[in-house]
Amino acid sequence: MIDAEFRSEERFSRLSLAYKGEEEKQKVVTCIETIISKYSIKPETYTTSISKGREVLVIEYHDDMDRKAGDIFEKILKVLEIKECC
Repeated sequence: MIDAEFRSEERFSRLSLAYKGEEEKQKVVTCIETIISKYSIKPETYTTSISKGREVLVIEYHDDMDRKAGDIFEKILKVLEIKECC
């Protein structure tokens, strides 16, 4: 199961997606690459390992003056069928 956490402040937004295994990883990476490529605003992304063999892919937008990140994050959550964020 893919878990999501969202955090936002003035012009900063971050979506963290935690997953386990190669299948979930590919699903997350493919989704993000496909959706992000449609927008001119580009995020910083990084992946980190967490406990029990899980990883987290983090997507961060800085200086998001027009608040486009929210729309992008909503599309990512919809495609990944994530109903609730922490």
